[in-house]
Amino acid sequence: MLKALGAQVKQYRWVTFITPVFSALEAVADMFLPMLMSQIIDKGVKVGGQAGMQAVLHYGAIMVAVAIGALVCGILAGRFASIASTGFAANLRQAMFANIQSFSFSNIDRFSTAGLVTRLTTDVSNVQLSYQMITRICVRAPVMLITALIMAFSIHASLSMIFVVAIVILAAICLGAIIFRTTRVFNEVFRKYDDLNASVQENVGAIRVVKAFVREDYERSKFNKAANAVYRMFVKAETYVSFNNPVMMLTVFGSMLGLSWLGAKAIVLEGFTEGGLMSLFSYVMSILMSLMMISMIFVMMSMSVASARRICEVLNEKADLTSPAQALTAVPDGSVDFDHVSFSYRQGKGKPVLQDIDLHIEAGQTIGILGGTGSAKSSLVNLISRLYDVSEGSVRVGGHDVREYDLTTLRDEVAVVLQKNVLFSGTILENLRWGNAEATQEECERVCRLACADDFIQAMPQGYETYIEQGGTNVSGGQKQRLCIARALLKKPKILILDDSTSAVDTATDARIRKALREEIPNTTKIIIAQRISSVQDADRILVLDEGRVNGFGTHEQLLAANRIYQEVYQGQTQGGGDFDEKEGA
Repeated sequence: MLKALGAQVKQYRWVTFITPVFSALEAVADMFLPMLMSQIIDKGVKVGGQAGMQAVLHYGAIMVAVAIGALVCGILAGRFASIASTGFAANLRQAMFANIQSFSFSNIDRFSTAGLVTRLTTDVSNVQLSYQMITRICVRAPVMLITALIMAFSIHASLSMIFVVAIVILAAICLGAIIFRTTRVFNEVFRKYDDLNASVQENVGAIRVVKAFVREDYERSKFNKAANAVYRMFVKAETYVSFNNPVMMLTVFGSMLGLSWLGAKAIVLEGFTEGGLMSLFSYVMSILMSLMMISMIFVMMSMSVASARRICEVLNEKADLTSPAQALTAVPDGSVDFDHVSFSYRQGKGKPVLQDIDLHIEAGQTIGILGGTGSAKSSLVNLISRLYDVSEGSVRVGGHDVREYDLTTLRDEVAVVLQKNVLFSGTILENLRWGNAEATQEECERVCRLACADDFIQAMPQGYETYIEQGGTNVSGGQKQRLCIARALLKKPKILILDDSTSAVDTATDARIRKALREEIPNTTKIIIAQRISSVQDADRILVLDEGRVNGFGTHEQLLAANRIYQEVYQGQTQGGGDFDEKEGA
């Protein structure tokens, strides 16, 4: 864990190393001040006269110089600690986000979205605060403690034994018990944070559905349950932490009472000075305050250790899908072969969703895919661009196993318009250029005409500069689908996969899109997943999937003549307006 976190310090190593130096100097300077004050009292105030005044001025000047030095060191330590901790946190977030971008779908499936958000925000903030404390207070407090003890023993060794007893009582017994209990609680807190973030994310992302079904009270109750769970855990932890202050104050006052009693006897019987006793009172506060700081460091560290573990889980997660060492960097054509493919999620350990898929698709062909809900249509096409790896068999694109290709090369040649269309905040042009960052305005307009999107874009007041809200909330479902199709076409792929991506488009527009794709990109292999037979009946061949198996593969006429499932769906859609899933109730 320390190795993974330490690797992210990077360019902030020098400020990380120099911060403790200034913190130590600040602590040492602060501990000299009570000693100098005792000299002012004993050699200045008590002596009086001209000699006393000179001593006051002399030691006073030294005190001012030491205080200014401590101030400068404190400012520099604070400045460098802030630079180091914020820079470290920035590097952590960047490293985590970069690693997340390399994750395959199976990697992401192991982390909830809310869990990743918590790790990138709350967990990193906790580690950042602890890092700042480590570089500054973790040095300042022990140096202050050791220096104060040395100073106290140099003034009066017997009286300073009170401090040793106080340290044992406060640190070894009370604070140790508090830290032990709080560490166990904080390990549970961040799992509750994940639930809280999941509730917020789900609610905000589906706010239109929530309002449409008038489920605000239900969602509020669910959020309150998650928030209260976090509240209870933190109250439990803070209850233990709250014992810190009373225990420390009890030890401080007990030490002062003992020091007052024994110090007065030392002054009367041993000739101990008043200035020395006063400096011991200052040192008892410094020692116990440093112990208090150390205890808070341990409490904070116990909280951040849980966060650090969660961060390292993301940093150390290895992508399941990577490019091979001698990867192919060119896709010859758009042919696709499934060679007795079986596939299951959970890295092949779950129930198979695809079983013994064996088919050949030639480059430039248009293939339709029909299947009921859960028939693994999307799972099948996800294997082409290697979003998942097969469990058995192989998938070949351009005559080569997809596992032989460089991932970037393969996915650049396989454009996918997913079932859930996503647009990002930005202009229409910026969204289109996800397909090709260097695309010209003319190229963008051309693909939009192919996707039947140009008409509604031109009708907007700002045309292609129209701003798309996050998630594409200011365009209709059909408009969003057409923009996503245009974005995919801008890649000029060898294989185009439309995963039920015209479901929100009327049949006339659907027909126009299919006609444009057939005529304008004849050499591109087109794989169209649809529920409407009208969307695929003109395809070269149609694949019928049933519970992850091939039920039929042929032309519209062949399937209509020989495939029972296809016949039932066709009759249901042409006679009763039904869809594919109606066969299940037949």
